[in-house]
Amino acid sequence: MAKITPIIAGNWKMHGLGSSVDQIDALGDLLARGRPKNIEILICPPFTLISRLEEAAGAAAIALGGQDCHLAGSGAHTGDISAEMLADAGVNYVIVGHSERRADHSEDNALALAKARAVHRAGLMAIICVGESEAERDAGATLELVKKQLSNSLPEGATAENTVVAYEPVWAIGTGRTPTAEDVAQVHGCIRQAL
Repeated sequence: MAKITPIIAGNWKMHGLGSSVDQIDALGDLLARGRPKNIEILICPPFTLISRLEEAAGAAAIALGGQDCHLAGSGAHTGDISAEMLADAGVNYVIVGHSERRADHSEDNALALAKARAVHRAGLMAIICVGESEAERDAGATLELVKKQLSNSLPEGATAENTVVAYEPVWAIGTGRTPTAEDVAQVHGCIRQAL
C-alpha cells in the first residue's frame, strides 16, 4: 500500500493578479518558520499566474496546480488549456470535476474521467473532486452519489502516486452550514471503501 501524503491545497479560483506573488512570498516566510512535516502544500492559481508564481513557489517548496484542463492534448479549442501545457508551465497537479465546473459548465462524471485521463497522460497528479449539493445531502443521497461520482470519474490505472480524491461538501459552500468531523469522516470512509 502506498504511503498517503496529506495535502493542503488552496484553489485561488478566479482571483489574483501579478501582485499576488507577494502572497506566495508571505506564505513561504510563514512555512519557513514552522512547516508541517510530511505534508504537501499546493496552490492552484489562475492559469495567467502559473509562470509568474513558479519561482517563488519553488523557493518556498510549494507545489503548483492547474484549476482545470481540456481533455485533448492540443487542437482548435479557443480559451482552453491542455494538461501538457500545464506540465510545461511547471504544475504538478490538476483539479478535475470541481463542483463549480460541474455546475457552471455542465461538466459530468464522463468529462471528469476524460480530463483525469488527460492529466495522467501528461504525467501529472489528478485531483478528482466529488461531493454532493445541499438538496442531495438533505435527501440522504450523499454516500451513493459520491460512490457514483467516484466510480464514473476515476480512470483505470489510478493509484496513490497519480491521483488524489478530494471530497468537496458543496452544500457547505456559502450556505452557513458547516460539515462536522463526523460528516467528513463518514464520506472519507465511503471513498476509501470504494477505492
